[in-house]
Amino acid sequence: MTQKTAIVTGGNAGLGYAIAKKFCENNIKTYIIGRSVEKTEQAAKEMGVNAYPLILDVTDLERLPEVVSQIASESSSIDILVNNAGINQKKEFLDVSNEEFQNIINTNVLSVFAISREVAKVMKAQGAGTIVNISSMAAQYGLPKVIAYSASKTAIEGMTRAMAVDLAQFNIRVNCVAPGFIKTNMSSKALDSEPERKQRVLSRTPMGKLGLPEDIADAVYYLSSDQAKFTTGIVMPVDGGNCIGF
Repeated sequence: MTQKTAIVTGGNAGLGYAIAKKFCENNIKTYIIGRSVEKTEQAAKEMGVNAYPLILDVTDLERLPEVVSQIASESSSIDILVNNAGINQKKEFLDVSNEEFQNIINTNVLSVFAISREVAKVMKAQGAGTIVNISSMAAQYGLPKVIAYSASKTAIEGMTRAMAVDLAQFNIRVNCVAPGFIKTNMSSKALDSEPERKQRVLSRTPMGKLGLPEDIADAVYYLSSDQAKFTTGIVMPVDGGNCIGF
């Protein structure tokens, strides 16, 4: 069997790390894209021989075609793209500047469009491929103080459906995973410092607990696999029922 090749943006920490690790464990050659040389190389080292660190800021749009072309020539194919890289900002709506809003849109939306376009060209030429975007509960309902992030993730879900329709003719599937409240170092610190908010999160989550990064990795792996060969254009919440909880 020919070894598959994947790209995971923001793959050196958090959910991206869990996704890249899942791929590597399943013998998928995985390019881990990150901005930090130290963090990205360390993550690849921990994941083993199937992990390849690639230092890149996804907002460097001019470099993207060159990088994608390099990966395609090194690996002979690009089978999977996971658009995980993203940034957030917690700030009162009235205090968010145009520049701050634009910065989040550039990272979370424009870069996803640009790298997906370049990878889709490769996938079209090879006759197949799958793209998985990462959304958020912030696109499912209103969350306070994250106006730009909410806008960006809502855009990701719309882009997923549009990309799926445009690319299906080339045998390229495009889907999206919308994580709920997941237990990471960052989220744990935030929720532990706000007991009232943590209780609110848990009380409206029917399963009554936070998810694990591995839960997101499993969902992404499924959507990337041949088991999901007739699935495209969906947004899959992985949230313990949070988005339908009352």
